[in-house]
Amino acid sequence: MYVTLKDINKNYGDFQASKDVNFGIEKGRLVALLGPSGSGKTTILRMIAGLETPTSGDIYINDVRVNDIAPSERGIGFVFQNYALFRYMTVYDNIAFGLELKKVPKPQIKERVNELIELTGLKGMEKRFPNQLSGGQRQRVAFARALAPRPSLLLLDEPFAAIDAKVRLELRTWLREMIYKVGITSIFVTHDQDEAVEVADEIIVTNKGRIEQIGTPREIYKDPQTPFVSEFIGQSTLITDYGKLKGFSYAKGKYQSAVIRPEFVEAFKSDNSRFSDVIDCSENGVITDILFRGNGLELKIDINGLEVTTHRSLERRPVEIGEKMNVIIYRLYALDEEKAYLLENEELVKKDVNNEHLEAYLYSDDGYFVI
Repeated sequence: MYVTLKDINKNYGDFQASKDVNFGIEKGRLVALLGPSGSGKTTILRMIAGLETPTSGDIYINDVRVNDIAPSERGIGFVFQNYALFRYMTVYDNIAFGLELKKVPKPQIKERVNELIELTGLKGMEKRFPNQLSGGQRQRVAFARALAPRPSLLLLDEPFAAIDAKVRLELRTWLREMIYKVGITSIFVTHDQDEAVEVADEIIVTNKGRIEQIGTPREIYKDPQTPFVSEFIGQSTLITDYGKLKGFSYAKGKYQSAVIRPEFVEAFKSDNSRFSDVIDCSENGVITDILFRGNGLELKIDINGLEVTTHRSLERRPVEIGEKMNVIIYRLYALDEEKAYLLENEELVKKDVNNEHLEAYLYSDDGYFVI
């Protein structure tokens, strides 16, 4: 492992910001520290950087224990959330700053800065000042400045937080491509799960100072291991008494709460013949709210006091608040105090029907939605 944290704890007085943190990151990986505000992710990043000191535990970078090594000697590039650019320095001078501190010869500084300006798409902006740049351009300058001294590890603290939504989407792809081009091990902090899933090779989910789960974006999304991860990842609805739903019985020894995601739910009209062979597996529901999401609708549906959410394509026939629907829930995550358990709808399993089969019901022979 290129970066390793062993038994890390961090206390601020009586408050414990990090609790028994252990993980390893392979060289060349792009890793997201993902969690809500106050979950301890930024504290972990700052301890790796040397800006905070662990109360106990050890941090290794390239097999060297760095607890007592100064931040400037750890071979780390850091991109701050607010960019931390020098207002009275040009783009060129901001990028060159770290190299000048290291007393690199001017010809080498010029060569390196020009290389990074080309790499980050800042050509022609060398003489501009930060207030003459857009948020996305300032972020690129901060990225180039962090890379200038050729660090072995890049740390980014919520790198897209100060950028508007459209530019943020563009920069996600840009950042991922740049990091792979440079080939540098990188860790970034975010509270945005879409950002983590889209950009990272691996995600470390934090909560209340602890590591909840580590895995690829697909593993984290498809196989949440704890109640927190099952609720935090994806668009999840927490319900109680899931054993009242058709096709589900309470898991022995488990609690009665469960998480249901919109993609686990299908809603249709009872007169739709395409669902005739599974209609006995469905619940009677009533639409309580309809939200337009641009590329589709989000339906809130009440099933005997339990509210679930599902998505509906704009290509399907219009529906209204108060309209009665048949609802099939084909899976959910049952929760106890420590674990999340994936449960499949028992009635659908008997019929050998899964979500892929349900999706097939939605299309006519010519490929258009018909319901």
